[in-house]
Amino acid sequence: MKITSAHEPASRTHLRRSRRTIPRARRVVVGVAALAGCLALVAPASAQPLDSGHFHDVLDDVLTDFCGVSGLTVALTGTVDGSYLDNAHGADGLVYSRESTRADYTLTDVASGAWVRVVSAGTSRDLHVTDNGDGTLTLTNFGAGNSVMFDSAGKAIARDPGQTRVQILIDDNGTPADPTDDEFLEFLGIVLGSTGRNADFCAANLAAYGIG
Repeated sequence: MKITSAHEPASRTHLRRSRRTIPRARRVVVGVAALAGCLALVAPASAQPLDSGHFHDVLDDVLTDFCGVSGLTVALTGTVDGSYLDNAHGADGLVYSRESTRADYTLTDVASGAWVRVVSAGTSRDLHVTDNGDGTLTLTNFGAGNSVMFDSAGKAIARDPGQTRVQILIDDNGTPADPTDDEFLEFLGIVLGSTGRNADFCAANLAAYGIG
């Protein structure tokens, strides 16, 4: 189990592209694939968005073998709030997405009751969407944000500000200009590695539990 920060691959945007098949709660704390992005070229402000809105998710989950520790069970509770916008861009009408998200959640060791709180805020946008001509799209994304972990006394024990640029491969199901039937295929790699402090959230989390 890996805890992700705001600029790591955990964006709602591209999981909408994969028909929302992965629960949003998982995206807050699990690095599924590199799906975050920011500072993209999007359609002109005068264009009508294809899809836009706000979301509020309540997190309530149980995570087993947390942070790779066998037998460690952690309860995840909290909220994720944000907004998103999808818009067509360029002559081919390919869809570019952007999103802003704020998460506030608690991770509690079920056995001991020890807990930490994580507050994250980030933005993501598509930088480039490339039609590969074989039924797939390559998305290049840039994400930026900040995550802070607090112990039960309210002290910040880990911080991770920064930004990341990555690429993913999407199956467009024969409709490159329609993201509603897209499915995630593969994480292609990191274009720009994570900047900032890059604190080890798992190490800080486990220390707060008295483990390690």
